Amino acid sequence: MSYKTLLFMPGNNPGMLQSSDILGADGIIIDLEDAVAITEKDAARILVCEYLNTFDTTQSDIFVRVNPLDTPFFYDDLDAIKTLNITGVVLPKASVESMEALDKYLTENNLDFKVIGLVETALGLEMAMDILSRSKKVIGVLLGAEDLTLDLGAKRTKESEEIAYARSRIIAVSKALQIEAIDTPWTDTDDYEGLKIDTLNAKDLGMTGKALISPRHVDIVNSIFAPSEQEVNHALRVVEGVKAANEKGLGAFSLDGKMVDAPIIKRALNLLKMSGDYKEEYDGLLK
Repeated sequence: MSYKTLLFMPGNNPGMLQSSDILGADGIIIDLEDAVAITEKDAARILVCEYLNTFDTTQSDIFVRVNPLDTPFFYDDLDAIKTLNITGVVLPKASVESMEALDKYLTENNLDFKVIGLVETALGLEMAMDILSRSKKVIGVLLGAEDLTLDLGAKRTKESEEIAYARSRIIAVSKALQIEAIDTPWTDTDDYEGLKIDTLNAKDLGMTGKALISPRHVDIVNSIFAPSEQEVNHALRVVEGVKAANEKGLGAFSLDGKMVDAPIIKRALNLLKMSGDYKEEYDGLLK
């Protein structure tokens, strides 16, 4: 699944948790880290487990952001969630050491959880390729711009020029590893026009989705990242053209007077994955 929207929900707020499944986000990230005070960690774990064991959460994929490896809560969080019916884990302040520790834990406990690495330090950014390659369970990388700019000593602005390099690096790494690139949340919950501009910028750079901290941002971001009907139809025509060309033993071919080659085909396949129109039979089309 391609995640256009991943909505953070505090793990210690029962009211928000109960409403999370109906807000339209592709995925929910239940937060046991920053949103939960140290004194409430144990209570939040209990609440999250009770919620996920009691309520139907099938409308959205559920991830849990655990606490970092260098805290006393990392393994307590994993022990608490390992029996839950969730999609995966978001690893904060991802590092080589923490990614290897998480992968080892999941493997030893026979857990088929997916992993999203949260890159939010200068070192993590520069080592992102190495970090994210340490586990085959990694399906995405999430840019955490607030902590990153703090680490960089950079002023965080709405224009986001200070994270241009970070965005580009995260996108390049994600494309190389063929995983999803999830953009940092827009933190001004009432500035919808700013949200639109920021999301469009991220999409144009190559981000495949965006993390959110406000339910009110879901529809806007979903609409921006969702392929249009025209884009989907064109992608399907590209796919049909590839199938016909392969049957004839041809390489590149033309569509609407334009040459279709590997990059165009790959873009069409990626778009169909985002739109939900991708089929397994397309797997072998790009040779």
